[in-house]
Amino acid sequence: MKEQIKQIEENALQEIKSAKDLKELNDQRVKYLGKKGELTVVLRGMGSLSPEERPVIGSLVNQVRDELEKEIQGKEAELKREELNHKLQTETIDVTEPSKKIEIGSVHPVTSINKEIEDIFIGLGYEVADGPEVELAIYNFDKLNTPEDHPARDSQDTFYITDDIVLRSQTSPVQARVMESKKPPIRIICPGAVYRSDSVDSTHSPVFHQIEGLVIDKNITMADLKGTLEVFAKKCLGENTKIRFRPHHFPFTEPSAEVDVSCFVCGGKGCKTCKGEGWIELLGCGMVHPNVLRNCGIDPEEYSGFAFGCGAERIAMAKYGIDDMRLLFENDVRFLKQF
Repeated sequence: MKEQIKQIEENALQEIKSAKDLKELNDQRVKYLGKKGELTVVLRGMGSLSPEERPVIGSLVNQVRDELEKEIQGKEAELKREELNHKLQTETIDVTEPSKKIEIGSVHPVTSINKEIEDIFIGLGYEVADGPEVELAIYNFDKLNTPEDHPARDSQDTFYITDDIVLRSQTSPVQARVMESKKPPIRIICPGAVYRSDSVDSTHSPVFHQIEGLVIDKNITMADLKGTLEVFAKKCLGENTKIRFRPHHFPFTEPSAEVDVSCFVCGGKGCKTCKGEGWIELLGCGMVHPNVLRNCGIDPEEYSGFAFGCGAERIAMAKYGIDDMRLLFENDVRFLKQF
């Protein structure tokens, strides 16, 4: 058995020294020192030896094992040095070569407008409220005084998932949910994406962003609404901005109005941006309809309120002089980097 062990040692040392890479070296480690390696097999056969031979053979096996492990460690260190030197020679970096240009992004104009409007109304004491974009029809329509026979509920205007579930067509459902869950006074704005079945053109998109506002309290009047929107327009579009109200109809407000702002480009004289009118339509507003208050559990005899809503894209177009809404969604870096 001694001759067998010596032969194993001799073969192992020769193969370890001739290993060309770490994988081959590891194969030799497993071959001689692994659980089924040649030295391990010798140890398992010691049961057939006499009591006098066992300690001698055991000591010799351990001596050979130590010698092979030492040799393997040395060879491993040598191969790692060679591998490192090879990488240093073949993977050199030219530090004088110009680096790749890193493009730094910026905030999208619609996101910027949203953030700016949020900051304005938070400064006026409002809270930011949020709600689901996939909404129950009862919150998107019924709670807001929009009956089943109203044209806005037709499938050509609204995206239906089921008969009772829609993609919200405005952020007004958030207002209804807040009125149901919170007692007045209420002062909130509701920003978010909305969906309508519109064809894509320079002023329409099936997906756009709205920011709506709601105030419910005692003795709220149209004068409070007008004063609030004047402050908003001046802070968002410039201190010289003027507003005007035009009568309109919305099912969830009464009385209702469309709000125009004086053209920030020409100051109201008439130009290409305002199409010669001197005014730019900005948003819709009105006093909250008593039916909406009742539907949401608020007594219209005790409380009143106003609501308004505007499209973030429309404000971005007005503020930055953009004449085509599609530019905001086409992700053309040449256009977006201006902002």
